[in-house]
Amino acid sequence: MAQKSFRKSQLVAFNNVAAGHDGVLSDSSGAVVVKPCCQAEIDFYHSAAAHPHFALYIPAFMGTLQLNSDPDVAATLTPTVTATLPNADQAVELPATSAAAISHAPIVEKAWAPSNGGKITTDLAIVLENVAAPFKKPNILDVKLGARLWDDNAPPAKRAKLDKVAEETTSKPLGFRIAGMRTWQGENAATADDNSSTPSKDGYKLYDKTYGRQFSTETVRRGFEDFFLLQRDAVAKGPARKVINCFLDDLEALKFVLEREESRMYSASLLFVYEGNPDALKNAFSTEKEEEAATNGVDSGETHEESDEDEEQRAAVQALKLIDFAHAQWTPGQGRDENLLHGLGSVMRVLEGLLGSK
Repeated sequence: MAQKSFRKSQLVAFNNVAAGHDGVLSDSSGAVVVKPCCQAEIDFYHSAAAHPHFALYIPAFMGTLQLNSDPDVAATLTPTVTATLPNADQAVELPATSAAAISHAPIVEKAWAPSNGGKITTDLAIVLENVAAPFKKPNILDVKLGARLWDDNAPPAKRAKLDKVAEETTSKPLGFRIAGMRTWQGENAATADDNSSTPSKDGYKLYDKTYGRQFSTETVRRGFEDFFLLQRDAVAKGPARKVINCFLDDLEALKFVLEREESRMYSASLLFVYEGNPDALKNAFSTEKEEEAATNGVDSGETHEESDEDEEQRAAVQALKLIDFAHAQWTPGQGRDENLLHGLGSVMRVLEGLLGSK
């Protein structure tokens, strides 16, 4: 198996962010995401190894980096470890942050202040698989879960601010809100009438956090219609219907797992990704159909060698992951996370509505 060296010079700005804080990086291949974070999120990713069913629904954890405060130095490289990304044909060598360096880092207490989506102040970064990497033109949606968005350690000012956001959006009544998204619509993407989306140079329409905050319980369906490129109040058909059904299958499976875990995950998000290039999406569905036929004993007419070669070029249909664990922990004895499950169930009902279900 070929190995790929992960070097400081390869860190570049990551452009496939639908929502969240600034400062997210990637390597030159786009295979990984380097996300500035707090120690609590790193600890949670480490702990997920003890919850293998849950771990299937979060991005693969590759390691950590110690970022440097000097803007001209991207990261402090320490001894590397090698990990393999899911669906990848090569390993990625990643710098492993020294646990001692983290545990002895000074802690400075200061008053909480809203970041407003800006870059968080930290020298720590977590390295994760880039869930969007297998897609030619990934359409990406970030859905923030929970009616309560703050953890038990949040100061009063933060609680008040986040409660106000929840009251003014769909977060409180539905347990979720659309935090941001990007959809590929070709090189001539138009600006939406609501002024909360803008076209980008690469043919994407970008929707910022103000877009999702405009919806009510009655209108939030429109956000998902925009994500799946549907007409208003239309029942999804064709490829869009297939993609939505795939997401519903994943959401049902994730719900099954979360109902059997005891945790609290405040301000976690569902990350939806699907292929936005129509030709690539059609090819991905064709590949799935051929694989299903092969599984059922139908001869596809291909040799083993041809199948192996095609696998390297295999297109992805969609992916669903749970992300953002800065305020997450396992809570044995406290029961399942009803705050998170409420939002998950509401999302499922909206998607079912797009299929014409009651």
